[in-house]
Amino acid sequence: MVLIMKKNNEKKEKNWLIKSNDRPEYDQFISEIALALGINPIVAKLLYNRGYQTVESAKAFVYMESEMLLDPFKMKDVEKGIDGIKSAIERGDKITVYGDYDVDGVTSVCTLFLYLKSLGADVDYYIPNRAGEGYGVSVQAIDAIKESGTKLIITVDTGTTAVEEVEYARSIGIDFIVTDHHECRSDLPSALAVINPHRPDCEYPFKELAGVGVVFKLICAYEERIKDKPRRDAAIDIFARYADLVSIGTIADVMPIKEENRIIVRYGLAMIEKTERIGLAALIEAASAKNDVQRSAQRKKKTKITSGYIGYTLAPRINAAGRIKTASLAVELFLSEDKIRAKEIAEELCRTNKERQAEENKIMQEAYQKIEQYDIEKNPVIVLDADNWHHGVIGIVASRITEKYTRPAILVSFEGNEGITPSPEDVGKGSGRSIKGMNLVDALCHCSDHLVKFGGHELAAGLSVTRGELDNFRRLINEYAVNNLSEKDMIQTVEADCELNFTDVNLALAKGIQLLEPYGVSNPIPGFVLRGVTVNDINGISEGKHTRLSLGNGRYTISAMYFSNSPESLGIFVGDKVDVLFNLDVNEWGGRESAQLIIRDI
Repeated sequence: MVLIMKKNNEKKEKNWLIKSNDRPEYDQFISEIALALGINPIVAKLLYNRGYQTVESAKAFVYMESEMLLDPFKMKDVEKGIDGIKSAIERGDKITVYGDYDVDGVTSVCTLFLYLKSLGADVDYYIPNRAGEGYGVSVQAIDAIKESGTKLIITVDTGTTAVEEVEYARSIGIDFIVTDHHECRSDLPSALAVINPHRPDCEYPFKELAGVGVVFKLICAYEERIKDKPRRDAAIDIFARYADLVSIGTIADVMPIKEENRIIVRYGLAMIEKTERIGLAALIEAASAKNDVQRSAQRKKKTKITSGYIGYTLAPRINAAGRIKTASLAVELFLSEDKIRAKEIAEELCRTNKERQAEENKIMQEAYQKIEQYDIEKNPVIVLDADNWHHGVIGIVASRITEKYTRPAILVSFEGNEGITPSPEDVGKGSGRSIKGMNLVDALCHCSDHLVKFGGHELAAGLSVTRGELDNFRRLINEYAVNNLSEKDMIQTVEADCELNFTDVNLALAKGIQLLEPYGVSNPIPGFVLRGVTVNDINGISEGKHTRLSLGNGRYTISAMYFSNSPESLGIFVGDKVDVLFNLDVNEWGGRESAQLIIRDI
């Protein structure tokens, strides 16, 4: 059962969805779980509300006793993929790993490249340039790879829709093995193997692996069969070598942190904490050292590695390479064995990320101006275009627009046509984000007659469209949305696990909920609600970009942070009583720890 509370404020109407339970035995079950596991009853309530409703299932989740690594040979074409790789190595054929330019693609390339190298393979890698080549496999890239002497291309995190390109490669003597995790269409490439859990004929039970997760399963299978290892030993060996890369790609691609992904991420985060990978250590150091004054303090205080740290700190810097420059820079970082060169690349990625942020802000402002002229009530999919938007940044801006307006958003850039008279034949590259209620790939399939190409996931996709077809595409995708999206879908929902009393909110609870980590999709950071708390103090920080509050109940106070919201935007004042929806965090300052609220809505 859920309680939905409608809320209005200056920014936007939102729904607060608060989980509750009216089972008569509810309190008894909570007590039994808390007692058996020796945990805070509120943590037991979180487990129960997330579906772990017996002592056995709650214990299994916390200690990952029920999370099993599945048989990799259940994945369609894995055996064919192993045979293709083994034959290429035995013949001495050159192999090229072909990847996407995002974090999942970069980590997939690095993982497979390093593994093939360890087998003694003659191996290279290729990542297309986002601006010049765009997403996916291209004929031009195949020609360039053939010139280098390659006989086998293995795609990672891409390739499922490359039907014509794979056929072309076959015609010029190049074999293909496809590993991917994007949604499939009716026809598949005629490759030696197409390894993708989303294939309709694939019986692999866990469909939510990242691209790098599919690579992980392939090399586990190779290790098991070719090296004749027991399945558990093969997996442990591969984990010990690559879990850091696999977890980074899994988190960055926003995969559900459950079942196999939960094992991957838990193990990977622990590995990153004590990383011996030179490039990764350099990136953590560069990302943590904000300035020279803070550098020595940062070294004394070891960075806590969480899924949030990967997603919000490391991933944007890795992504920045592919967005602004070339993703090969990030690959070079992870493959580097030279500390000096790794440090140079890591610092360059941090600088590139700042460039990306500046470009993002510029496009964002232009997009908001266009939205002012856009009727989002009649056209629920926000489709915007421009001639000079950076291809590498429009996806982030589309995501921000979707978050702000709770509408699907697609941004198309005809970058590269400057100085030429606009033509209906100009091809623009687009990036889209969607909301629950509208599968973006299904929507693009509905409009496929007006697109050059497209591919992606339910909530994120890329596409190419000509200038002459853009209006037709805009009209058709909005017709699709009108028939498939409801009013309720387009009201932003903020979820919370339960309501708390003020005295419940303390350091013990903040530490207790860490048992549920690692967090992510399908296992979000716990959300709580406090009602009727008094605002004791309000202060803007970072030039007013964020707000720090002091909240109290008359006897006790607690500190709270509301990021990306200025004090003026909140519409509240000292002395007001407010309801807050928040996450609970451990704040470390001056050698002391305290509980702190991270506010998500007031």
